[in-house]
Amino acid sequence: MKTTFALYGSGWRSEFFLRAAKYLPEKFEISGVITRNDEKASRFKREFGVNCYKTAEELLKTTTPQFIVLSVSASVNIDIALSLLNKNIPVLLETPPAANLEALAHFNNALPAGAKIQIAEQYPFHPMHMARLAWIASGKLGNVQHTQISFSHAYHAVALIRKYLGIGFENAEITATSFPVNVVAGFTREGEPQKETIVQKAQTIAILKFDGGKTGMLNFETDQHRSWVRSQIIQVKGDRGEIFNSNIKYLQNFNTPIESEFIRKDLGKEDNFEGYDLKGIIADGNWLYRNPYQRSRLTDDEIAVATCLEKMAAYVQGGKPFYGINEASQDVYLSLLIEQAISSGTSIQSETQPW
Repeated sequence: MKTTFALYGSGWRSEFFLRAAKYLPEKFEISGVITRNDEKASRFKREFGVNCYKTAEELLKTTTPQFIVLSVSASVNIDIALSLLNKNIPVLLETPPAANLEALAHFNNALPAGAKIQIAEQYPFHPMHMARLAWIASGKLGNVQHTQISFSHAYHAVALIRKYLGIGFENAEITATSFPVNVVAGFTREGEPQKETIVQKAQTIAILKFDGGKTGMLNFETDQHRSWVRSQIIQVKGDRGEIFNSNIKYLQNFNTPIESEFIRKDLGKEDNFEGYDLKGIIADGNWLYRNPYQRSRLTDDEIAVATCLEKMAAYVQGGKPFYGINEASQDVYLSLLIEQAISSGTSIQSETQPW
């Protein structure tokens, strides 16, 4: 069954959802885009073949989407989300609805009973993250105790920390520091740099010690994912093995160490004529991840966005939640405490929240 959704907003991030529908027409259909930007409306009609509307009311008079993807600025997404939810319209938020604890509490308290809402936190659904999580689920790392994330920032990083550790809503003691580092400016949303410029970025290192003994480390330089000279680090430690980026070490038995790696199987290389695409990821001769959107030529992030859309469609039809407002609120809350620990220079203890 094809998933039909509407899109509220026309910013840079909204185009990821547009591309998912454009390149996977057999799976997704956009019933319309809500935007007041006439220039964007014209371009979206031309490039993506979608109809645009000024208001949600105008769109809903002519179409009935299964849900609406809300991709707008944080300053207005609370009011818009609550307005839609109070009309019994399911909402997939591109980002959590608030950037401070007071607003988070307000939003959670204001949710109508039975509201259908999820957040499109795409990073855990990136192919390599999915492959690593599948390896962890196999038990070959043993009891996972620690992870280091140098991949993204703020609540995105906290979401990955909790996912790799298998952490729910346990409280944590948080220590953090930040210091400046210089680097040649990399690419931006507008494209490649036009000249060499040295810029100063903030390097953040935070340690989260969760109740129960598991620890997570955030190690991130601002905008490092847009730098050609900075590396990502994903490390997961268990008592029987370790993942370090694409490398795997584990024990077959107590005195038989094994080394392996995650291997991306990309189509279209050299004399392969299956098209240019990701087929999946293998380790130890086993397929840990298979791309469900082959022949679409989606990037890893677009694959993850498409996964969120499919999971939202299943959720609306009575399926399981995949990243609810409670999880998003927890990740934002912990990321706020990281900032507080940096500014105060002291360790911060999280407290159980209403969600």
